[in-house]
Amino acid sequence: MPNGFHEEEVLGKAYDSRLMKRLLKYLVPYRLQVVASIALLIVYSLTELVGPVLTEFTINHIIQPRGSLSGQSGAISQMVHSLAGRLGVELQSFAGLNLIGALYLLALVISFFIYYCQIVLMQSVGQRIMFDLRRQIFSHLQELQISFYDKNPVGRLITRLTSDVDALNELFTSGVVAIFGDVFTLAAILIWMFYTDWRLALVSMTIVPGFIVLTTWFRIRVRETYREVRTRLARINAFLQERLSGMSVVQLFNREEKEMSRFEQINDRHRQANIKSIFYYAVFFPGVEIISSIGIGLIIWYGGGRIVRGTFTLGALIAFIQLAQRFYNPIRDISEKYNILQAAMASSERIFKLLDTEVTIKSPDKPKRLSQVRGAIEFRNVWFAYNNEDWILKDVSFKVEPGESIALVGHTGAGKTTITNLLLRFYDVQKGQILLDGVDIREFDLQWLRRNFSIVLQDVFLFSGDIESNIRLGDARISDSRVRMAAQEVHAESFIKQLPNGYSEEVKERGAGLSVGQKQLLAFARALCFDPRILILDEATSSIDTETELLIRDALNRLMRGRTSIIIAHRLSTIQSVDKIIVMHKGRIREMGSHQELLAQRGIYYRLYQLQYKEQEIVVPGD
Repeated sequence: MPNGFHEEEVLGKAYDSRLMKRLLKYLVPYRLQVVASIALLIVYSLTELVGPVLTEFTINHIIQPRGSLSGQSGAISQMVHSLAGRLGVELQSFAGLNLIGALYLLALVISFFIYYCQIVLMQSVGQRIMFDLRRQIFSHLQELQISFYDKNPVGRLITRLTSDVDALNELFTSGVVAIFGDVFTLAAILIWMFYTDWRLALVSMTIVPGFIVLTTWFRIRVRETYREVRTRLARINAFLQERLSGMSVVQLFNREEKEMSRFEQINDRHRQANIKSIFYYAVFFPGVEIISSIGIGLIIWYGGGRIVRGTFTLGALIAFIQLAQRFYNPIRDISEKYNILQAAMASSERIFKLLDTEVTIKSPDKPKRLSQVRGAIEFRNVWFAYNNEDWILKDVSFKVEPGESIALVGHTGAGKTTITNLLLRFYDVQKGQILLDGVDIREFDLQWLRRNFSIVLQDVFLFSGDIESNIRLGDARISDSRVRMAAQEVHAESFIKQLPNGYSEEVKERGAGLSVGQKQLLAFARALCFDPRILILDEATSSIDTETELLIRDALNRLMRGRTSIIIAHRLSTIQSVDKIIVMHKGRIREMGSHQELLAQRGIYYRLYQLQYKEQEIVVPGD
């Protein structure tokens, strides 16, 4: 892929039948509303004829009476005469004009009401489809494996749920059904024209080839500029996202002017692309007006000549002009419909690509569940790589007995966190097995498996809400007393009570307003609250000061008693009391034993200990 590639830059086909078939399936649950909407559009298209027909009748029968006419005008004449007779109104008078005006106004009110109902109905369907799509996408995102998020930026996924779904809403509310309305309107007008006078109708159609040529030219050109504008916009979004996220670095190194210069370049290219697209719109819309005016001129020229010869009526000519204008309006809207269709095809392709992403880590067809988890863990000849065969873990084997506490130590990149990720099935091993109570974890129900774990990470994630909801995480089975007990155990309650609203204090996005240490204490309370059978602490005390660490150490010892515990730590002071320490180096287990046993071996662990507590510059031996 070229440098700076963005998936948003791919435009795809203007129309793809395969994608359209999938999109139309979302209309199926609301087919009754769609059918009703189409029916309303059919009726509305018929109301478009009322004005011109009444105009013809008024001129031919009231203003300039020419006798009775046959055909459609005769039918309208009979209906209006019948109504006037019942009301006692003389048609060829000012009262007759008032009656026609009232009928015209009534037709407009009915037309308004029908169109209003159709818009409300279809917009409601569009909102329901957006709701269904977003629910489906979010549900799928929650099922996807963590490796998917390693390769896909969060901003791109948010775009799928927001602007891409909005583009599909435009298709359903202003595209597909609206096209039906345009077709029925054109059909009704054509039928009336040919029924009234087929020769003048053919004259009206002589400008259609000009419309076809103009719209084809516009469609091709605007597609190219649409792609370019979208490309430039995608690059602006990417630039802004990166610079705003790293604003502290920009300001620290005084890069404001340089970044401003780069943004101006990107922004200017976007402006130029938009100006280019404006040119084609500036040609298209006046071109449509000119062709339409030519069409009206031809109608006046041919129809006027027949009026002079006495073979046509002035009312019919004016009605033809009105209907011709209504006939050309849908053609004027073709650019908008085309852009909607094009954006919807591009968005649907990206959405379906996301929805078609296979969930590789999932529960088996017949998952197992243990009635009681003892907490025995075994890694048996485990090999794992994030990419191809760039092995992070190499033939790792160890056992953890129920209730035993172990610690994983080693340099950054040794594979410590990877072990816990595999245990939770965030990733699956390529070789070997991981067993829980003697059963391969891939045989368990995935949700049941993870329910037996609690994990506290170095980078604590807090959700928007309040303190209590971040400890309970929405689990109604956890009582308020248990939440407070967990906070007391890890000494989090001392700072919670100092907050203005206590446990109801608002937590902003990602815990803004709380210190790193406070967030980690809340993570400890969260882990305690769920009373796990297996506890994982991944650098959990790295951001807690020494005094706070001493306060929670006793609570952690009580929590770990009777539970299987796995601790990842660089601060060796936190793991001296564990049952077993496993030393990782370059993806392999190099040493295993208690704190004193490993010190006595004077190996890697001993040197790590020396580096931390005796400040000796000792190089750790390699393989």
